[in-house]
Amino acid sequence: MSKSIHIYGFHSIKAQLNSNPEYILNVFVQTGRSDSRMSEITSFLNTQKINFSKIDKNKLDRLAKGEPHQGIVAETILPSLPGQDALISFVTKLSSSPLILMLDSIQDPRNLGACLRSANATGVDCVVINKDGSAPINAVVHKTSAGAINQLKIFQVTNLVRAINALKDKKLWVIGLDDSVSTSLYDVNLIDPTVIVMGTEGKGLRQLIKKTCDQLATIPMIGNVESLNVSVATGIALFESRRQRQSS
Repeated sequence: MSKSIHIYGFHSIKAQLNSNPEYILNVFVQTGRSDSRMSEITSFLNTQKINFSKIDKNKLDRLAKGEPHQGIVAETILPSLPGQDALISFVTKLSSSPLILMLDSIQDPRNLGACLRSANATGVDCVVINKDGSAPINAVVHKTSAGAINQLKIFQVTNLVRAINALKDKKLWVIGLDDSVSTSLYDVNLIDPTVIVMGTEGKGLRQLIKKTCDQLATIPMIGNVESLNVSVATGIALFESRRQRQSS
């Protein structure tokens, strides 16, 4: 069943208006705001016949749960994400060499949003997340993704191992990022149909996920840090895949 959430900030709300305005139920703007940015968006809301009302800053703060909202909050429908059957059907219909990002239990919504932003920037075909153990798609994810979430195909599966095996059956090569191996990401073929799997903050990929991947690779580092933030590592891996594909 679909539910509604409150998203906030001009960028998130404009991205929602540009992609799926029919999902927006109500918009709340801060009383007394009459600057050009607010006037522009309220004019657009009037044109689209989307309800909006003016409320004071304290009420906006409560709707945004204390997050910076820039004087505007929108209640929007959050559709249910499609599952594994829809994922395999989607992948089967892709004509070019697919690039899929799979996220194993990313628990910080800001990291999840940043991963989605990189996925959109590198043109991945879809993103796969797990239903249990992953941060929910919420207002923080919307905000951090900078609108990317509205442009991505996202699937939510119950069991990542089963999803990996199903994708392998479709001839995709599954590469897990893991800092305990010696194989450099830069020596791995990322041009062919590929699934890049990223692990959770701190612990990385779960053991069974590692065993199910076709190959494990690491991002070589020369400094004294032991690991990278998962969203940074995701960006590096995805842009390396894009670089290889553009050079081939």
